[in-house]
Amino acid sequence: MAFNTQSSEEQDAISDINVTPLVDVMLVLVIILLVTAPLLTQSVKVNLPKTAETTPDVKDPPLQLGIDAQGLVTLNKKPLADLPALEAALTEELKNNPETAVHLYADQGVIYSKVAEVMAAAQHAGITKLAFVTVEQ
Repeated sequence: MAFNTQSSEEQDAISDINVTPLVDVMLVLVIILLVTAPLLTQSVKVNLPKTAETTPDVKDPPLQLGIDAQGLVTLNKKPLADLPALEAALTEELKNNPETAVHLYADQGVIYSKVAEVMAAAQHAGITKLAFVTVEQ
């Protein structure tokens, strides 16, 4: 027989959560993380063999389409009079090589409308591979 010293009115449900096991588990996880983190950053030291310098195998280098700060358009560093001349030159290049790519070098002072006009002329000529060239800061 068990005797209860408290009356039923004094017995309330315990509403506190025991966080001790949670803290124990978290401390174990932190210790595991601290032990394994240095192992993840180590790398294997490998002595790679030395070879002769090679040049990239570029059959057809891309065309260099430039727009300077005044809006002058150049193709492979040769100035062009206007956009129809650019379109004709690009069409001629596409006849020689249908896979021709164009790298666009535009000065940061050029207004956007000029760049858009040059891009539209390249598209009308049939250019499908156009890349913008930028400089890393």
